[in-house]
Amino acid sequence: MVNTRLDVSPTPARPADFEAVLTLLEEAGLPTADVGQHFERFFVVHEAGRVIGAIGVETHGADALLRSLVVAREWRGRGLGRRLLDHVVDAAGSQGVRTIYLLTTSAAGFFEPRGFERCDRAGVPLAIARTSEFVSLCPASAVCMRRELADATDVGER
Repeated sequence: MVNTRLDVSPTPARPADFEAVLTLLEEAGLPTADVGQHFERFFVVHEAGRVIGAIGVETHGADALLRSLVVAREWRGRGLGRRLLDHVVDAAGSQGVRTIYLLTTSAAGFFEPRGFERCDRAGVPLAIARTSEFVSLCPASAVCMRRELADATDVGER
């Protein structure tokens, strides 16, 4: 029986997690071609020694690209994807990121209630537009989305 409790927290991915993350991404039909180049910026969730969820982020100054949010099939629908996303958003914001971008072919409905809005792919910052996800890994039909992050000065003024 699968443990349904979500008493697990995202942690930085370790080299030993690499193959498990690739397998999760492949099973979900997500790009894997350049994961190795950005794996130091991935976070994972383990349960019973197994990787059950992962997410990556590429930072480019004040902008970031969300990469490859994936949850093992049997753990979907239990809040793990939200937990991974919240962790990366918080971590990126604490490192000075102001805007997070992503491309998706199937998950816009997951991201919209979590503060992401559709945006014009042609209007993303050059550093994001030059990433392999934008240049070659995601199809032109992928939905481009962004989320503006409030910094400490913005929060204090509200």
